[in-house]
Amino acid sequence: MSGDRERIGELATILDEHGLDALTVRFEETTYELVRRDQPTVTAVAAPLEAGAGAPLPPSAPQRNVTPSPSANYKRVVAPIVGVFYRSSAPGAEPFVEVGSRVEAGEVVCILEAMKLMNEITTDYAGTVRRILPENGALVSLGEEMLWIEP
Repeated sequence: MSGDRERIGELATILDEHGLDALTVRFEETTYELVRRDQPTVTAVAAPLEAGAGAPLPPSAPQRNVTPSPSANYKRVVAPIVGVFYRSSAPGAEPFVEVGSRVEAGEVVCILEAMKLMNEITTDYAGTVRRILPENGALVSLGEEMLWIEP
């Protein structure tokens, strides 16, 4: 656990030193994703978390907070292609889903634009949306988690 804290601190330093908005690094079986939301806060996601790794960072690092990975019962909607993530069908239109929205299997949850084609992405799961990970307009990679759904 203390190794995770040290590693996250080192990664946050790299993020700061290079003026990066986001950084994703994989060490063995754990992936760390640090995303700058507001200066100087850094959000870090480490998945999978070992027992106790979700504990808050020590007071010596108050500008950083650790966001827990999804609970084991959350279903993940992942990007089937590389593309630009859009929450709605058009600028100014209502988003397909919000955090807390109830979705049914087969329901459109977002659009991924790839090569000027708008691909509607549906969920295979029914449940409640607990988190929407990418920002609207962000580029997502193949297999990247986009939504967490609690059945």
